[in-house]
Amino acid sequence: MTEETPGFEEQPDVPSGATSDDADPQSATPSAEGAAAPDGDDSAQLAGLTAQLDQARTGLTERTADLQRLQAEFQNYRRRVERDRIAVKEVAVANLLTELLPVLDDIGRAREHGELVGGFKSVGESLETVAAKMGLQQFGKEGEPFDPTIHEALMHSYAPDVTETTCVAILQPGYRFGERTIRPARVAVAEPQPGAQTVKGDESAEAAETAKDKESGGPDEG
Repeated sequence: MTEETPGFEEQPDVPSGATSDDADPQSATPSAEGAAAPDGDDSAQLAGLTAQLDQARTGLTERTADLQRLQAEFQNYRRRVERDRIAVKEVAVANLLTELLPVLDDIGRAREHGELVGGFKSVGESLETVAAKMGLQQFGKEGEPFDPTIHEALMHSYAPDVTETTCVAILQPGYRFGERTIRPARVAVAEPQPGAQTVKGDESAEAAETAKDKESGGPDEG
């Protein structure tokens, strides 16, 4: 009688050199549906990432445009504030200098009469120096052509030795601060004598006629 060894079962014969995968081909081969499914998931995920990237780019472009606009507005605001600050400062200085003009006029009259002496001279010259440092400029000289934009004519006369309206006396000097005239020069003006130009024109014509006669040998004798 044959005895069977317990714990051992018969196994199918496997050729020499074969693996377990060869023995079970159905378990080693994936199904067609399982292989195709990952490709569809990757495409959907890629499309979603692309859409998110486009949205991020659009948001970045909009935020960049907003930042540039805010920066331009800030630069314009800063320039406007600086311009207004300078304008306010110039107006304040011009108003101060305008209030000092009568004092400067008194100093000038005292100098003309020889009364600018002693301590009054030192104070007067210091005040003129400070006003000049602040930008105050005096103008107006005798003999310069009359300009109604910077001169104010208080006296008028005629003179034979002028060829145009001329400032012949400075009654009160003018002052300017930068490009602004804070007081025109008050002057006495003189104009050419009426008919002086006509007389001068006749004399010129007569001189030209005389020169022409000399070139032709003089007037004909009868």
